[in-house]
Amino acid sequence: MATTAAEEIRVGERLVRVSSPDKPYFPERGLTKLDVVRYFLAVGDGILRALRDRPTMLERWPRGVFEGAKIATRQTNKGDAFYQKRLPAGAPDWVRTAHITFPSGRTADEVAPSELAVVIWAANLGTLRFHPWPVSAGDVERPDQLRIDLDPMPGVDFAQVVPVAHEVRAFLDELGLVGYPKTTGGRGIHVYLSIEPRWSFGECRRAVLALGREMERRLPDLVTTTWWREQRDRPVFVDYNQMARDHTVTSAYSIRPTPRALVSAPLDWAELDDARPEDFDVVSLPARFAERGDPHAGLDERRFSLEPLLELADREGLEAPPER
Repeated sequence: MATTAAEEIRVGERLVRVSSPDKPYFPERGLTKLDVVRYFLAVGDGILRALRDRPTMLERWPRGVFEGAKIATRQTNKGDAFYQKRLPAGAPDWVRTAHITFPSGRTADEVAPSELAVVIWAANLGTLRFHPWPVSAGDVERPDQLRIDLDPMPGVDFAQVVPVAHEVRAFLDELGLVGYPKTTGGRGIHVYLSIEPRWSFGECRRAVLALGREMERRLPDLVTTTWWREQRDRPVFVDYNQMARDHTVTSAYSIRPTPRALVSAPLDWAELDDARPEDFDVVSLPARFAERGDPHAGLDERRFSLEPLLELADREGLEAPPER
């Protein structure tokens, strides 16, 4: 089937070329590459807020999402999709980067979006999910976001994760800290906390582990911090290792590469009980964004100290978990 000619879309001061705009990206929903581009434009302020000046790995699905599609892994290095950690060849000169060092000691210049045009350029390359580091390009060694990943075990529904998120909020409130929740596009929940960029990745993992242990005490039937999956006997794992160097979580407004085109949606705490992951997709979220704006708009307005969580870690005798 012949494809239509490329389109040029003005994004701020840039003209961004979108090739094969009618290429099917989510055929079960009838969504094309251009539909994906228009979605990112519609939620532009939100996704740029989530990515701005952060080293960001691109998860590229240049053939779209179809039955049987697989993403390449280190083991196979083959697939219909792949992770792009380094600046792609041929990138425009206005695509900024951040120089980062992986745990292996290798380095890379990774895309660090500074304007919405970069997001649209990446979408033209097939990027559906953006994986930003919890650091800024100006200081890649000290996180300025604490990301609390509430990861459900297989067979555990989103509704079972919600009470854990509420207890996380209650505990953060007790410490004078403010968290912001979002769906993952799947069954889990992420809670973000803006922090002062004073602590290492190891100290951030230690802080999340301390929080996780407190959740184990408060919700002993629901929460575990046991690392080995086969040893977990409770529904929700607090994944502290997401604060390890080069471990990232899907950004707000990213699109999950599944047939339904669900997205990672920022929420207000008041709507968490009634929310369902399937409520938020490429088709529905633009109208919600136009009506309500970005629930994470205040995330970066105030940065908090990690000291309350680190003091808890000290009292518990917790060391920084090893990077895995």
